[in-house]
Amino acid sequence: MLGAAFTIELSSDQNNFKSKPRVTNVQNDHLISIYKYHEPFSLLRLQQIYQGLKPGNESFQVETVKRIQNMSEAIDFLRSLEELNRRVSEWSNKYVVLDCPTDMAKDIVVSHVRDVALGKRTYHYLLSGLIMDDRWESEVIEYGAINITGFRIVDSTRPYVKDFLAGWHRLDPATSQGAGRESISAQAALMYDAVFVLVEAFNKFLRKKPDRSNVRRTGISGSSQITNGTKALDCNSSPGWVTPFEFGDKISRLLRKVEIEGLTGEIRFNDDGRRHNYTLHVVEMTVNSAMVKVAEWTDEAGFQAIAAKYIRLRPHAEIEKNKTYIVTTIVEEPYIMKKKSDTGEILTGNDSYEGYCKDLADLIAKKLGITYELRIVKDGKYGMENPDVPGGWDGMVGELIRKEADIAIAPMTITSERERVIDFSKPFMSLGISIMIKKPIKQKPGVFSFLNPLSKEIWVCVVFSYIGVSIVLFTVSRFSPYEWRVLTLSSGGDPTMATRNDPTLQHPHGSQGSPHIPTSSMANDFSIINSLWFALAAFMQQGCDISPRSISGRIVGSVWWFFTLILISSYTANLAAFLTVERMVAPINSPEDLASQTEVQYGTLSHGSTWDFFRKSQINLYSKMWEFMNSRKHVFVKTYDEGIRRVRTSKGKYALLIESPKNEYTNEREPCDTMKVGRNLDAKGFGVATPLGSPLKDPINLAVLSLKENGELTKLVNRWWYDRTECRHGDKQDASRNELSLSNVAGIFYILIGGLLLALAVALLEFCYKSHTEATRAKIPLSDAMKAKARLTIGGGRDFDNGRVSSLTNQHLLDPCYRSHAYHAVRLTTARRIVFEQAGKRTLKTFRLCFFVTS
Repeated sequence: MLGAAFTIELSSDQNNFKSKPRVTNVQNDHLISIYKYHEPFSLLRLQQIYQGLKPGNESFQVETVKRIQNMSEAIDFLRSLEELNRRVSEWSNKYVVLDCPTDMAKDIVVSHVRDVALGKRTYHYLLSGLIMDDRWESEVIEYGAINITGFRIVDSTRPYVKDFLAGWHRLDPATSQGAGRESISAQAALMYDAVFVLVEAFNKFLRKKPDRSNVRRTGISGSSQITNGTKALDCNSSPGWVTPFEFGDKISRLLRKVEIEGLTGEIRFNDDGRRHNYTLHVVEMTVNSAMVKVAEWTDEAGFQAIAAKYIRLRPHAEIEKNKTYIVTTIVEEPYIMKKKSDTGEILTGNDSYEGYCKDLADLIAKKLGITYELRIVKDGKYGMENPDVPGGWDGMVGELIRKEADIAIAPMTITSERERVIDFSKPFMSLGISIMIKKPIKQKPGVFSFLNPLSKEIWVCVVFSYIGVSIVLFTVSRFSPYEWRVLTLSSGGDPTMATRNDPTLQHPHGSQGSPHIPTSSMANDFSIINSLWFALAAFMQQGCDISPRSISGRIVGSVWWFFTLILISSYTANLAAFLTVERMVAPINSPEDLASQTEVQYGTLSHGSTWDFFRKSQINLYSKMWEFMNSRKHVFVKTYDEGIRRVRTSKGKYALLIESPKNEYTNEREPCDTMKVGRNLDAKGFGVATPLGSPLKDPINLAVLSLKENGELTKLVNRWWYDRTECRHGDKQDASRNELSLSNVAGIFYILIGGLLLALAVALLEFCYKSHTEATRAKIPLSDAMKAKARLTIGGGRDFDNGRVSSLTNQHLLDPCYRSHAYHAVRLTTARRIVFEQAGKRTLKTFRLCFFVTS
């Protein structure tokens, strides 16, 4: 808010010269709400501001105009406006223009800041005139507690001004009024420049008229004398008594041509005798009375904003050792909690509280050597801008502004808005906005979890690879001549003896049913069954009775062995992790996951710092999240406890955006059903707060840094977050306890039992099938065939003991299966030579026994 004139010319002619600039155009494009003036001419200045506005400019308006005689009238008037504002709430921000002397303006600002009934952040003062060139004492901390904007014409950064102020500071104040200071008022600077303008003009006049240098002016007794041809001046000021100076016109013309550098900048005049081509500096008062330039105004270019560099001055007050300082805080676990006595004793004072902030306050007080009294904030709030309460802020921030407390030690976030009205120390705890969700149920390994190290796609590919390798091995073995071998049979020998180890050997020559067995035969070990068996044995890393002899077959076997080596090694490496770790599958793992879905709703504390962060964020991700939350007002909660309860009862359908320390602490408390996911969304910190300009700020700042460096703050976090955890039994497991439970490997037992049962079932089917086949061939009842084979299955070779066949009856001997030529019609797996006694003499014969076992 800018506005106010510096001077008004009630009369003007070509012989009037003003070194003080006319700048009523400065305020044309700005809003004035309250105009408070001291002199009657101030209304004329306000009228001139209105006249300089463009037609239809509705942004410029004056709500109230008030003439004041002293500081008390101004404060009483502001109080009445404050009460009216609280009842009506039509406008909250007040822009006040003070068109009054410097001392009165300073008194009004100081009284305003010290008045607890008036807000601070909702007021913005504009000081008319060149008041800001006067000295604003740095020890008056009230100057930095409210917004103040004004104008300066003396630029202290110019070399000319620096040299003058250095000499001005060295002068003795006893002989030169106002000397000895580091600054000069605008009025004194303008007077200084006005004198030098006259001196410059007269010097030019005298240089042009050297014979006039001895002009004497008389008029003491009312008489006039002519000296050197020049008529003397008569300074009689009676009405109608005007004696024009004979060289007045010449000096007036010389004044218009004066161009010098003064304390107020470059001085030039136009044809009307008005100063032009000058610069005004728009300045702001910041905290601790530091003054910064925020803009410049020239009569040619108008306003030009510049980047302000805010400077904060250090207070020089000392800490009062004998004073008991008031520390305000808020009840919140684990920062401040009511302490319960083990003996039932009623605790009072500071001993009735415990927590992180209580321990931090003790450590800081010990470092500073002070005593303190801990008090809970009355309204239970941290502090937000609130025009309805005294001081303009509620909560702990408001108590610091109103000087009701000296220190605030609480989980209060450092923000730029709060930093404008209070001071913060270095952060004693770093944090950020995090995501809290309900902890998903841990998924224990399933029965077939041993398959998890490899995906389903890999297992399917392995099966097809196994079948493909078997087929390729069978094919190359059939085509390669090195896989075929010749079997030579001895004359009269049993042809089945040469093939007893593998009944599937291939005989391309000779008829299988012929009664005449050839003396030689071609055989190939890698039938389709044996190829499958070889590939399976290699995959299981077991040996096999047969191996490929051809180069092509060995290439197939080699690549299959390499394939199984890598696959089994990778499987084994991942198997331990999959069997021993109980995994939790979280529905949300990052802010991106949260923003890209709508099934899991999310919210935060209403009107808190987190809420404000999303509302003001310019990042696309966070703006999208804010739009989601703002369109669903029910996702906001009034307290963190309400939000945590909602997370626990939502069955994973609600996520709370909460500060990370609170998130981590809640996760360590019963019932241990919440967890933090993803990274922090921002980075900020908790700080110890003090009123603006408090002498405690720097000592507290150093104490916090010292506690952070020596590890005390880390110890406090461990003590109140993790050493007191209630979830240690469920969340932390001993690293040495990695043994597998039965549930981890139950699947392989199921496969083993299933395989054994399958083998028994297949054997039974083979038994029945072979019995039926033999019964059909021998034309005997099925039951007899099954009994004979059952006796053979149970008895095995005992029927041939002692050189007799006790189990063979005449009926069995008549069985065609035992005839010399009929055994070629059945598949035989073994042959035995037996000796038996017949008709009283021993005869060596060879019998082929039928075994009902599948080959």
